[in-house]
Amino acid sequence: MLTSGVGMGSKIGRLGILIALAAVCLLGVMLLTFSYSEVGVFSKIGTEGLPLSTSDLSAVPQSVAEDAIGLATALFGDSGEKSNDFVNQVLAVYSEAKDKDFVVVFNSGGWGWNLLENTPGWWSIFSGIKSELVTSGYKLVSLDYIRTDKSWRGRLGEMGEMITGYQSKAKDLAYRVKFLTSHIPELKVIIAGESNGTVISDRVMTILKDNPQVYSIQTGPPFWHNNITLDRTLVITNNGIIPDSFSEGDFGAIIWGNLKAFLGFSEPIDDFGTILHYVRAPGHDYWWQYPQVYAEITNFLEQKFNIKWW
Repeated sequence: MLTSGVGMGSKIGRLGILIALAAVCLLGVMLLTFSYSEVGVFSKIGTEGLPLSTSDLSAVPQSVAEDAIGLATALFGDSGEKSNDFVNQVLAVYSEAKDKDFVVVFNSGGWGWNLLENTPGWWSIFSGIKSELVTSGYKLVSLDYIRTDKSWRGRLGEMGEMITGYQSKAKDLAYRVKFLTSHIPELKVIIAGESNGTVISDRVMTILKDNPQVYSIQTGPPFWHNNITLDRTLVITNNGIIPDSFSEGDFGAIIWGNLKAFLGFSEPIDDFGTILHYVRAPGHDYWWQYPQVYAEITNFLEQKFNIKWW
């Protein structure tokens, strides 16, 4: 009996060590998740994610450059590389936008590194908006906001941001937008977002709720998120063809849609978007060609910017 007791005690001891090691590993992952932060990247649409930068700052007024440095310090303190990246990017965008009417900033769904040109539905929406703005005589700059580094650390950081409501990344983007509107008084900025990207878009709109130069167009927000700031914001949760299962939290439709696709029973009428690239979500798909999507966006643009549609 004594031997049995010693053996049992030894097993319990080993189990305790394993649990302790697992707890330490979990704590380590959590610390990495919430401590890892990165500087978002502004990339001009069509440049395959190349960070926007400029080497010629001769046309940037000294006061504008000093303000950029001050904002970088407020965001990142003495973090030299992050501050330098921030300053270089906002001054590059300022140089691009100073004689424009609009800046459109796209926040992708998924992990936050997808480019607009690789997002077919929103590419069609953006192309439609751009065409109408240009036809109406406006000039614009179009940007991707790449909020996540394509790495496991980037994924962990994005998970932490999702949990906290994009406290850090939304502040970074909001400061960039605030900088532009402060120094280009006639400029209007449209913060665009799809799926998970609507959460950071809404957070930015909340931070800049008193800035009348900033607007937002969002499609397919996740079911757990309720938009806080609706003034100057258009939120589309139904594409007019099939209800958005991701926005409605319809897990039955999501499971059934994936099962049908796996078994090869999907019909041409089935309208699938995706969640994190792999999981199909019926109705989570928005295109400019869809009458309801087109109508809601054009009505919004007409009301906010007095654009007439012929």
